[in-house]
Amino acid sequence: MNHFTMAAFALVLEYFVGYPQFIQRAMGHPVEWIGKLIAYLDEGLNDPDTEDADQRNHGIFAIVALCIAVAIPTFLVEKLLLSLHYGWIFDILLATVFIAQKSLRDHVADVARTLPQSIISARSEVAKIVGRNPTNLDESGIAKAALESLAENTADGITAPIFWFAVAGLPGIVVYKAINTADSMIGHKSEKYLHFGWAAAKLDDLVNLPASRLTGLLFAAAAWFKSKSRAQAALTSMWRDANKHQSPNAGWPEAAMAGALDLKFGGPREYDGETVELAYMGEGRSQLTAADIDKGLELYDRALLILLAVAVVLAMIL
Repeated sequence: MNHFTMAAFALVLEYFVGYPQFIQRAMGHPVEWIGKLIAYLDEGLNDPDTEDADQRNHGIFAIVALCIAVAIPTFLVEKLLLSLHYGWIFDILLATVFIAQKSLRDHVADVARTLPQSIISARSEVAKIVGRNPTNLDESGIAKAALESLAENTADGITAPIFWFAVAGLPGIVVYKAINTADSMIGHKSEKYLHFGWAAAKLDDLVNLPASRLTGLLFAAAAWFKSKSRAQAALTSMWRDANKHQSPNAGWPEAAMAGALDLKFGGPREYDGETVELAYMGEGRSQLTAADIDKGLELYDRALLILLAVAVVLAMIL
């Protein structure tokens, strides 16, 4: 069984099962284990008193060590599993751990559910999926934050893991999640991580490049099933606005979703007490409601069905 077929099965299984809570309570999540390894490397190698070049070299060593530390055992585990009858089933089960489609949908749906009832509750829910300060967000700001997070996390939480699983099997998806987790922990431009986290941030940009573009195209294709004009708007918005984003990847799915839903994303937002001005994505409405989140989730569901169909077709022809 090839990895495209396994990727299709993993998408279906994870959509319905996700990561069981009883396992989470009993042993945590493998991404948390990876996070502990990253924290250990950070503590041992990140010395702010050294020269900038040395900090960067230490960061390069840390990310290489991290990738090797997760790649070797997952390669051996997959090799063993695929040598067994029906071992591919367990390979798929392990892959689903690193896909976030169910949890992402559930979190965003919780924002949509609570927003009409209580701004305070909605702020609490949206804080679980965004890095910005939600304290002063109104209804429109909460809806925009939820949808922007939905767009960006579709790329790095679903499309990218599936892409790397299909391309490189279990080691591919686990190494990808290790790099992505390292970027979220140390890939910042703060004084502490500006040089040490440079390699993590650059490598994360690289491994997310194909999936971010693919996710934008998936949103445009999903919009086509509702309206050809909205699909065209998604493509136009993506080509025009994606490169305006401060991230080389996040702008592609965000701009595509904004165009598909006839909305405007981006603009000012607050991180750690500082207001950051981000480029605008899309040319639609800037005032959003909970209903827009529901429409975004519909687009998300259709996009993932298309991703599943693509995986099935590739599994049949490759």
